[in-house]
Amino acid sequence: MFRRFLAAALCATAMMAASPTQAQQTLNVYNWSDYIDPKAVQRFQTETGITVRYDVFDSLETLEGKLSAGRSGYDIIVPTSEPTFARLVRAGALRKLDRAQIPNWSNQDATLLSRVESSDPGNQHGAIYLYGTVGLGIRPDKVREVLPDAPLDSLDLLMKPENAKALSACGIAVMDSAIDVLPSVLRWLGKDPNGNDTADLRAAEQAMLAIRPHVRAITASGSILDALATGEYCVALTYSGDVIQAKARAEEAGRGVAIGYVQPKEGAQLWFDMLAIPADAPNPEAAQRFINFLLQPAVIAGVTNAVHYPNAVPAATPLVDEAVREDANVYPTPEMLSRTFVATVMSSQAERARSRLWNRFKAGR
Repeated sequence: MFRRFLAAALCATAMMAASPTQAQQTLNVYNWSDYIDPKAVQRFQTETGITVRYDVFDSLETLEGKLSAGRSGYDIIVPTSEPTFARLVRAGALRKLDRAQIPNWSNQDATLLSRVESSDPGNQHGAIYLYGTVGLGIRPDKVREVLPDAPLDSLDLLMKPENAKALSACGIAVMDSAIDVLPSVLRWLGKDPNGNDTADLRAAEQAMLAIRPHVRAITASGSILDALATGEYCVALTYSGDVIQAKARAEEAGRGVAIGYVQPKEGAQLWFDMLAIPADAPNPEAAQRFINFLLQPAVIAGVTNAVHYPNAVPAATPLVDEAVREDANVYPTPEMLSRTFVATVMSSQAERARSRLWNRFKAGR
C-alpha cells in the first residue's frame, strides 16, 4: 500500500507543470525505493522552482553500475557508506561538497558524522541522509511456537544450527549482502568484524554453512520486507528499517502478522545512507540546495515519519512521531549505539576473498 502511494505521489510530483523559467532547472535524484517523504519533494519544488526528476534503485549493484558507465545524468545519489560510497570517494567519482552552500550542514550529529569518516575522510563528499542497523526481523509468536526458550536478543537465534533447524519450519531468510552479513557473523563469533584473518573467515564460513540447509531464501532486502509483512518468514537477517516498514504494512493489512526487530546484543552493524553528488552531475548547485533543504529538522523529520529510519539531525527528533522516536529499534539508545560497529574499507584482495566465501555460502558448499 505504502509503495503504491509513494510511486504515485512521486510520479505526480515529477510531472508537475513548470513555467519556462522553472523548466530550465531540473534536479535528477537517484534514491532507494520507498525512501523519501513525497511531501518533501513537492515542497522543494514549490520553494525553489526546481523540477525534480526522481528515479529509484533496489540494490547497490544497480547504483554502482549506473555510475560506472559515466554520465549517469544524476545530481543526487544515495549510496550506503560501505562499500559503495567509500568506493566512489576513492575513485574520485563524487564531487566535494561546498559547505558554504549547505548552511544546514551543522544540524548533523557530530558523533555520527565521525563514524562515517572511515568511508569519507573529513566528511568531504556526503551528508548523512538516514541510518540504521543490521539485525533480525522476527515473528515472536511463530518463533515461540517452535523454540519456547529461544533468545530473542541475540544472533544465537539464527546462528546456532539447532535453532535454525527448528525455525526452518516457519521460514528463514538472509539478505543477499556479504558486506552486511559477514561482519555480523564475525562479531557474533567474537572476531573482528572488519578483519581478514584466514582462520576467522574460515570460522565464519563454517558457521554460515552449518545453518545453510535451513535457510529458505537468500535474497534482496526489499523482497524480505514484502515477505515478512505477509508472514512468509519467521526470522530474517536484514536492515532495521525494512523490518520496521514490514511491521507497519502487516499492521495495516490487519491479518494478525506481528513483527519485531532484534538488534543483536553482541553488537550490530551500523550503516549510513549518504547524500552525495556525482562528479559529473549536470546541476550540482541544485543538488547542494536539495541537501541543505533535507537537513532542515522539519523536513528530515517528515522523511523519518514516512519511512521509519532514523536521521542524523538531533533537532528533528522532537518533531518525529512519538511512536517512532520512542522505538529503540528505530532510534537506538546511546547504550545500544555504543555496541554497534561500522564496516571499514576493504582491500581488493579482501573483497575478493569475502565474495568467494559468500558465493560458497549461497551455493551451500
